[in-house]
Amino acid sequence: MGDDPRTGILRRSQEALIERFGRIVRPRDKRRAPEWVLVHGVIGAQTKTAASNASTEALLAEYGSWEEVAAAPVADLEARLQRQTFPSVAAKRLKDCLNAIIAQRGSVDLRHLSNLPTDEAMAWLETLPGVARKNSAGVMNASTFERRAMVIDGHHRRIMQRMGIVPPRADTAKTYDALMPVVPEDWSAADMDEHHLLLKKLGQTFCRPRKAECAQCPLREDCATGTGRAP
Repeated sequence: MGDDPRTGILRRSQEALIERFGRIVRPRDKRRAPEWVLVHGVIGAQTKTAASNASTEALLAEYGSWEEVAAAPVADLEARLQRQTFPSVAAKRLKDCLNAIIAQRGSVDLRHLSNLPTDEAMAWLETLPGVARKNSAGVMNASTFERRAMVIDGHHRRIMQRMGIVPPRADTAKTYDALMPVVPEDWSAADMDEHHLLLKKLGQTFCRPRKAECAQCPLREDCATGTGRAP
């Protein structure tokens, strides 16, 4: 792992991003229960994080438990998910996902995943309706589980493609599979979480979807696009 040049690029990228943006560290007391993180991901497609945070908190506050959310009519959930970009889709996916967990576990409880290796836990999560690689990694990494799993959103994936670290057309799962073997061995779950948040910040500022501002980018020297080495 240490001999792969991409490992060195990731290390340098982390240092350069921290120098440019400062530290972005998730406080331990801000880590949510895995069930909360799962719901947040299921309803969060193409929706800003703050809106999904508010929706997730509001659902739990109003219904009192995820089991009660699962029992609610889809129309009621849709009415309460108007902050989301696609409220009707979010409502159906959420109800289907929560009921699938209840059918298997008896309640909306993901504690059994703590007994599984990370890859097996993620594979189990990805059998649930509305759960793909970004969400399964988020549950394992950003929740109280705090496992070594790289969360990859659209910003993260785009930057990795432009840098030449993953293939140009790699989807989220393929990007994850390409990155995990070359992540520095000494990076903790918190380091990986910070790396994702820093790359998200980069994607919102310099490495935007339609136009990359390569001249100002702190990762330019290690980027295939920024240096003109892109295939």
